[in-house]
Amino acid sequence: MSGEGERRRGPASERKQSAENGGGGEVDLAKIERAARMILEAVGEDPDREGLRDTPARIGRMYAEVFSGLREDSSQVLSTVFTEEYDEIVLVKDIPFSSMCEHHLLPFFGKAHVAYLPRSKIVGISKLARAVEHFAKRPQVQERLTNQIADLISSTLNPRGVAVVLEATHTCMTMRGVKKPGSSVVTSAMRGVIRNSVATRNEVLGLMDRKTSLI
Repeated sequence: MSGEGERRRGPASERKQSAENGGGGEVDLAKIERAARMILEAVGEDPDREGLRDTPARIGRMYAEVFSGLREDSSQVLSTVFTEEYDEIVLVKDIPFSSMCEHHLLPFFGKAHVAYLPRSKIVGISKLARAVEHFAKRPQVQERLTNQIADLISSTLNPRGVAVVLEATHTCMTMRGVKKPGSSVVTSAMRGVIRNSVATRNEVLGLMDRKTSLI
């Protein structure tokens, strides 16, 4: 591989990207680049032509970014916890997320709604969105992603209940295979009283579905 961008970054065999958030491990960019080059050759392309010359390196940096959750410590995601006697629903809705389906390495994306009923601990609101981002940034299936978010909140805060609902579009079924654009997948994970009480569950789901502003 050659070109100005390659000369600035150094030989591919010498390049690795360290973990950015203290999770340990490195991303072997050189190995990703070699694999990307082989894929381009396998489909009949010339990886040395101008438009593709730097594509393997771009793919390496992209995978390092979209799979960054693999190198983060899950126990640190909800680190900002406060003692507060609040016993009503806390809900963050319409959290945008994108992830990578582990079956085809194609993206799926949508919105997450995350709610919990505190017992004696609350967490910084932005950390709920951070939990979604953390688990989304790895090879995933939507069902597992939903459970992982709910389980982290449950184990960290020990709340009375947790509810996580994800709505997503999967490009592995809109651009290939059955090719059904416009379809979406909804998954949910309920814990504690939100799972066991129909009235509480309906209240949470009603707040998630509410379209009108409270302001």
